[in-house]
Order: sequence, then structure tokens, then C-alpha cells
Amino acid sequence: MPTILAVALCAVLAGARSFTAIGEWAANASEQVLAALGTAGCPPSESCVRRALQNLDRDQLDAALGEWACCCIGQPGVRRAIAVDGKTVRGARSATGAARHLMAAIDHHTGVVIGQVNVEGKTNEIPMFSQLCDQIADLEGAVVTADAMHCQKGHADYLVRQRRAHYVLTVKGNQPTLRNQLKALPWKDVPVGHTSASRGHGRVEKRAITVVAVSTGILFPHALQAIQITRKTRKLTSARNGEPKSSTRSPA
Repeated sequence: MPTILAVALCAVLAGARSFTAIGEWAANASEQVLAALGTAGCPPSESCVRRALQNLDRDQLDAALGEWACCCIGQPGVRRAIAVDGKTVRGARSATGAARHLMAAIDHHTGVVIGQVNVEGKTNEIPMFSQLCDQIADLEGAVVTADAMHCQKGHADYLVRQRRAHYVLTVKGNQPTLRNQLKALPWKDVPVGHTSASRGHGRVEKRAITVVAVSTGILFPHALQAIQITRKTRKLTSARNGEPKSSTRSPA
């Protein structure tokens, strides 16, 4: 099984998009490459790869890979930061024709996926949040970030009480009361804590970050700080003076 998985992985990385293509890649691989992948004799055929992958327990494989990745990314003295995000997989479709949607946990520092779960659709990410985080053995002291969909009181309780972790959750219109509470904070009286600028994708972006303590007055469990991110973007044009645009985001 390790050899078949290694061959399939290398074939897909080389551009194979079907079982037939994987079998062709294996048949054309050099003896040196096959030996490095653990194949001493004939390479696995298309039918062999097909049977192995179709009968594979994908959840167990995901869990094993995530556990292995967690052991490889630790950095002494650096607080762990993990992003939870869902993406629809390009080119992957189920038997019904719907595109497969995965929610993954990604290490901020390395970009390595350390856990993922399959969801039926983007609207079903919320109940899968704790199941995904359960794949990560040790979350104590880590910071978990997520988009506005996961700004849920249950998620905050799960992370802080059960996993002893911290959170940074984006607040948008799906939490109108909380959003209004954040807007009412004295942002103008607080100096900007950090600024950054970046250039890419045909635009220049400038960000300013302001942090306010919210130990009282915010009706969201375990919230200690509110962060306001003001972003100004300007498109790069031939005249070098594209129209600036501004937007504000408020994670809790």
C-alpha cells in the first residue's frame, strides 16, 4: 500500500488525472524512480491502483497524514497559529456531479494542511468545525483563525473550554448584534498598533490594525480583544494613480 500510494501521488503531481494516466505514468517511470518509491519488480498496474484507492479508507489516510504533518511543523518558541477554511476542490466531482468541498486546518507558518474533512456543501461547514479540530491532537495555547461563517458562540466555547486554545474570528453581517457592539467601541481614541503595505495582483494594499480590550460589554464568550483592520487598496494603472478604495474588517 505505501508503494501504491507513493506511485499515485507522484503521478498526480506529474499531471495524471485518471487511474489510466496513473498506470501509464508508472509503466513509463524509470527503474531508479520506481526503486525510490519502493517498487522492486513490476510497477503497479492501472487496475491495481484503482482497486487500492477505491477501497482505501480516506478518513484514516487523512488522519494519518495530518498527524504526521503536525509532528513536522513545530517551531520552538513560536505560538502555533492554525487557519480553518473551506474550499471547493477544482476538478473533483462526486457521483451526483456536485463539486467536492473540503474544510481544512492549515498551519499559518508553513502552509501545511494538518487536517481536513469533507462537507456536503459550504453551508454545512459549521457543524463540521469541531470534527475537523478534533483531528489535531494538541491545540492547547494555539490560535485558531476562521472566517465569519465560524463566528459562532459554540465554536468559541469548544476552542477555549474543551481545547484550551485561543481564537480570532471575523465578524460580519451574520452576527448583526455583535457587529454593532464592535462598531460602537472607541476606535478613534485608540492609536494604530501596526501598519503594513504590499504590492501584487495589480494593486497596492495598505493595512492598519487597531486593538481594543473588550473584557466587558461584548456579548460573545471568552472575547478579550477586538481587532479592527482598515485596508486601503489602489489599482496599479499606467497613470500610476488609480482610485483608492477603503474597507474595514473587525475580527473578535
